[in-house]
Amino acid sequence: MTGLWSAWLFPRLLHRVMRSRHLPPFRRRVLEPARGVVLELGIGSGLNLGFYPAAVERLIGVEPSAPLLALARRAAETAPFPVTLLQASAESLPLPDASVDTVVTTWTLCSIPDVGRALVEARRVLRPDGRLLFVEHGLAPEPGVQEWQRRLTPLWRRCSGGCHLDRPIAALIAEAGFRFERLDVGSMPGPRLVTYMTEGSARTHLGAPGD
Repeated sequence: MTGLWSAWLFPRLLHRVMRSRHLPPFRRRVLEPARGVVLELGIGSGLNLGFYPAAVERLIGVEPSAPLLALARRAAETAPFPVTLLQASAESLPLPDASVDTVVTTWTLCSIPDVGRALVEARRVLRPDGRLLFVEHGLAPEPGVQEWQRRLTPLWRRCSGGCHLDRPIAALIAEAGFRFERLDVGSMPGPRLVTYMTEGSARTHLGAPGD
């Protein structure tokens, strides 16, 4: 049953959940600055493809799940730019240094096992003037909600593709050496455990984080 859940049922459930009517405004805002060669970490079933602007020249989508990649391939058929899909881990990107203009992560950092390493990899493949665009759910500001997020994460991640409820998204991005151009936080409708959103854009930073 575990194999059936991870290989067939969960990818399709995730695809349905991520089509929520509350999410397109986030996608539009976050993806609007995307330019040039774009790398999307955790492309999933390809739901972002219809929201990229005309300034995108080519997109590389990385996704470890074969079932989700199969769904993304269908979505890529109608994309207005070339799409290359790679079954790979965000912690070890099969791309050269300074080879992309934009890195995109939408509701992905919660489920990467070594999220710090993935963000360092994102910084490595970005060009010096590159930009990280992101929207993620994560650790809520209320202590009571945080307590439940931490308490439930060990069980939650076992049945939700490795998703952590309690990751401090902004802190993780800053620790990887990015500086924020835009950083907005707030809650969308729904259970507080999963609806505290962090979105914005950040640039690569050659100095110490926080400079």
